Amino acid sequence: MDEDFSLSDEPFRIEITDVLDLHTVPPRDVVGVVEEYLIEARKLGLTALRIIHGRGIGVQREAVRKVLARTPFVVRFGDAPLEAGSWGATVVDLRRLPTLDGDSPISA
Repeated sequence: MDEDFSLSDEPFRIEITDVLDLHTVPPRDVVGVVEEYLIEARKLGLTALRIIHGRGIGVQREAVRKVLARTPFVVRFGDAPLEAGSWGATVVDLRRLPTLDGDSPISA
C-alpha cells in the first residue's frame, strides 16, 4: 500500500507567542514566516519577542535580522542573553500599536 507523503502548499497555523522557534521551518520559508510572525505578534500586543534561529553558520540569523532591520515597527534587536539562547536567538522589541484615540497605551 503506497501512501502519499507529498508536501502540501497549504499554509499551516501556529500559535503566536512571544517565542518563535525556527528549527522546524524549512530555510526557504524563514523570511516569510518571520514577516508574518512579526505582524501577528504586534496585532496581539506583544512587544518583547525571542526568535530562535540556531547557531549553525549564521545563515538563518542573517535572514532573520535582515527582516527585522527593514520592519518599521521593530524598535531594536540583538543577541539573546546567555540563558535564552545567546547568539542562537535574537531578542526583539516592537513598537506598540496606537490605541483608537491615537495615544499609545500606558504600560503598567
